[in-house]
Amino acid sequence: MSDLGPIAWPPEPIKTERLVLRESEARDRAAFIELLASPEVHTYLGGPRPRDELEREMPGVPERWPGSFVVDLDGAMIGHILLRRATEHRRPAAAGKVDLGYLFLPRAWGFGYAAEACAAVLGWFDGVLPAEPVVLHTQTANVGSMRLAAKLGFAEVERFQAWDAEQWLGLRSPVMAST
Repeated sequence: MSDLGPIAWPPEPIKTERLVLRESEARDRAAFIELLASPEVHTYLGGPRPRDELEREMPGVPERWPGSFVVDLDGAMIGHILLRRATEHRRPAAAGKVDLGYLFLPRAWGFGYAAEACAAVLGWFDGVLPAEPVVLHTQTANVGSMRLAAKLGFAEVERFQAWDAEQWLGLRSPVMAST
């Protein structure tokens, strides 16, 4: 469960040039199943979940809690962004900080949607909790995710071994209010 403190949820949808970031709806269920069952999406995440298991277990309106954003392109879900506080974390540098996670359907890769959506969510987050740092972790082998982390302003804190692969932990410093 996400613990983002005093944030009123859900916020108004966040609109970018091409996307809408919004709370999940019943119409997103099939896209969530596709996202979680995709071998391509889960190459660096321990593998996909079985589709039949997801069909049985997925609620009618999936992933509906504070910090969870559906990425909508032209009325259809193409991805999911999640901000959640890492109350317990494998790495001490990440414990207690807000963690940014994202998944996009393969058909949405290569168009800059992840950068656009994540930047918009981080911008919103900076507006509601400006003094909060954000962490992001990924496998170093995930070149696209490493490139996105750099583009979003995450700086390397450490590399470590977990899940039989080298992992990367990055930190995005909080935005400080100008005086």
